[in-house]
Amino acid sequence: MMSVSGELICYMIVILCVFSDRGCNTFGNRSSHLHRRSLHRRSLHRRSLHRRSLYSFPLYSCPLNTERLINKLNTLKAQGILWFSLLLSAGVQAETAVFAGGCFWCVEAAYQDLEGVTGAVSGFTGGKLKNPTYNGNHRGHYEAVEVTYDPAVVNYEQLLEVFWHNIDPFDNRGQFCDKGPSYRSAIFATDEQRSLAEDSRERVVNQFESAVVATELLPASKFWPVEAAHQDYYKKNPVRYHFYRTGCGRDRRLSQIWGDAAGGH
Repeated sequence: MMSVSGELICYMIVILCVFSDRGCNTFGNRSSHLHRRSLHRRSLHRRSLHRRSLYSFPLYSCPLNTERLINKLNTLKAQGILWFSLLLSAGVQAETAVFAGGCFWCVEAAYQDLEGVTGAVSGFTGGKLKNPTYNGNHRGHYEAVEVTYDPAVVNYEQLLEVFWHNIDPFDNRGQFCDKGPSYRSAIFATDEQRSLAEDSRERVVNQFESAVVATELLPASKFWPVEAAHQDYYKKNPVRYHFYRTGCGRDRRLSQIWGDAAGGH
């Protein structure tokens, strides 16, 4: 059996060849691999070792479905989104959580630099429409963020706390200056997460007894990443993001609700 480090190398080689100019078509059985090697043998001796094609790596020996992985990575590359975790192959657990808190730029920013979070992707969920887009049709969907995290470093309960402190849980028409169905707040929980999400919501209800908590608890459904232009928006467009967030009154309202515990980025 291949060691963990060997399995990680397999992932790394696949990723490198997919995201290189050469592309990656190195999968299959040993005989097809040897056939390709013989076809390239005369050209290989003219190249230095560090420039050898990634084709020479024996991916057939990897305990992975490399063809499936390559196809998935190529799809993500075409979308401009690198959305996967190598930690799985290194024996480190990775789990996901999905939160809707109005503008996904701001929710993504709240989680992106949190210790234990390995990825935060903006997108849509909760609707039936396939392949929703930001400038096109996303009717029925919520703007949401899928958070990938290491539960050994940060747990789901902590992610829920971050969520609450970055939303207005009493607004049933949207969030802050953004109004409409797609901007409503919600927690999209799996069966395993549901009880923790329910307990978390109940604590907020008890904390604000005179108010009505509008944030919904909904079953997790397919998550659709939004176009690349909206990923890491607060990093790629810091000035525009700052003006939007300030003009929307997000931080001012969060401070009114949560005081010193209010989120912000």
